[in-house]
Amino acid sequence: MTETMSEATSAAAVPQPDPGLVRPLAVALALIALAVMVAAILIGNQWFLTYVHIMAGVLWTGIDLFMGFIIGPVLRLTALPVRRAVMLNLIPRTVFLMPSLSIITSTSGWFLASQIGYLDLGYPEFWWVIAALAIVTVLGVQGLFYLLPTNIRLYYIYQRPDADPAEIVRVMGSYIRVVAIQGAMQVAIIVVMAKFGSGL
Repeated sequence: MTETMSEATSAAAVPQPDPGLVRPLAVALALIALAVMVAAILIGNQWFLTYVHIMAGVLWTGIDLFMGFIIGPVLRLTALPVRRAVMLNLIPRTVFLMPSLSIITSTSGWFLASQIGYLDLGYPEFWWVIAALAIVTVLGVQGLFYLLPTNIRLYYIYQRPDADPAEIVRVMGSYIRVVAIQGAMQVAIIVVMAKFGSGL
């Protein structure tokens, strides 16, 4: 029993080959998802476009909430080697996924709103459309221009054997705060979507 545990510990300590940040499967799945969105827009079928919008939105929102309120706080309390192992495996799986989901949700939502007639609403109903656009813009800007570059930066920091713990703590601190903001904004967009679903 002790020998088995010792072997497992030794195996875990052996550095595993790094498959790299860009995973072909992740890229292929992102391209397929974007192609499905384009097809839904070009076909013009409202059910198909609604499905694409809701599915991408559910995944985007669910992952953001899970990362912001579960993974983030847990990582802040873990030892550096554990955090390093998690991030080196997590980042390559999300670096293409999250931007794709945000693009698909936002773009399909715009075309769906146009198709349904939400863009032609008068006030005060149109304020709900403005709220949705504002929230999605904040989510998209934070995701594409802060979280994505920071993910890539963290990935390469964690790859360095001489990584500075102080730098990691500094970057992770602001990163986790922004992820938490993303989670809060996702809760806000759910409120707006519930209003759309129940009728303006």
